[in-house]
Amino acid sequence: MNEAKATQESAPAIIFVDDEATAVKYFQRAIGSLAPVLTGGSVEEGKALLDEHGDRVGVLVSDQRMPGEFGNELLRYASERYPHVVRILTTAYSEIDQTVAAVNLGHIHRYIKKPWDITALRMELKQALELAELRKERDHLVREKLGVLQKQTLGTRIGLVRTLAATLLGPERFGPVEAYLAAAVLADVQTSEPDWLLLDYSDLVAAESHRGGNFGHAVATKFAELRSRRIDSGAAQAVPALADTLETAGIKLRRNGDALVWDEPALLAEFLGEPANNAVSTQHAAWLASLLWLDDNGLTLEAAREGDAITLRAVPGKTEFPADRLATWIEQF
Repeated sequence: MNEAKATQESAPAIIFVDDEATAVKYFQRAIGSLAPVLTGGSVEEGKALLDEHGDRVGVLVSDQRMPGEFGNELLRYASERYPHVVRILTTAYSEIDQTVAAVNLGHIHRYIKKPWDITALRMELKQALELAELRKERDHLVREKLGVLQKQTLGTRIGLVRTLAATLLGPERFGPVEAYLAAAVLADVQTSEPDWLLLDYSDLVAAESHRGGNFGHAVATKFAELRSRRIDSGAAQAVPALADTLETAGIKLRRNGDALVWDEPALLAEFLGEPANNAVSTQHAAWLASLLWLDDNGLTLEAAREGDAITLRAVPGKTEFPADRLATWIEQF
């Protein structure tokens, strides 16, 4: 593949939708040298092209009056699913009401009336392609920034779990944190990206603080309730005692010999993975409180993934961990 062809294929593409074959050929001849042109003859074909090539499309140009749905329906579809695409409406008719409605709803960037002035059309499309490139660069920078913010948010949440263990048990007690994070990794925690159309950074910080404070209070309250109960027979008694505690909190699990089987792993990662505006459930608070309670009795849980489920077994707790263990865990998420 020569350099010119490689550049052409990597450039943002233009989708042109018009039911008139003559208009399609005319458009391709006039615009084809600026960018790859994909063509369709109806709104449905335009939607299919977007769904297939949306990531590489920079500009969508649609005729307004076509059989079936009008072009502004295609542009609405694009604005909702592919907001990075620059949308242009073109028509030979003076359908001002529909055009104004499309502009007001944010469905189109520009309106071009037929018959086209080729020089003006090429200028419009060139500017639209430049705008598409700017949007692409902007989105890349925003994704990088959001990735950093998400990493910071996750680190803050993990830090809160560590702080709870240190406050309720003592600064040297890292065992519950280890068990909690190990189970969350096996549950394949997926952090949810905030909706930045509804939140700005200060909103996120406030929501995180409120959510974390409520979660910490719920864990401390449940731990205080459990702490009066002692496990005197070691790991053998721990499994049924833990099962009773979790089942009482409304957590569904199965007992299998010396193990507890958790069939809904997502609950194990709820605090770490859910959005800031989602309150943490009492079940998840009971889960962390139970790990603190086990550690208070010299025990911990070992988690293992078995198919879609996670098995938990009680074992004697460890007392020594590397100083950088928390940082190592944060890097795993």
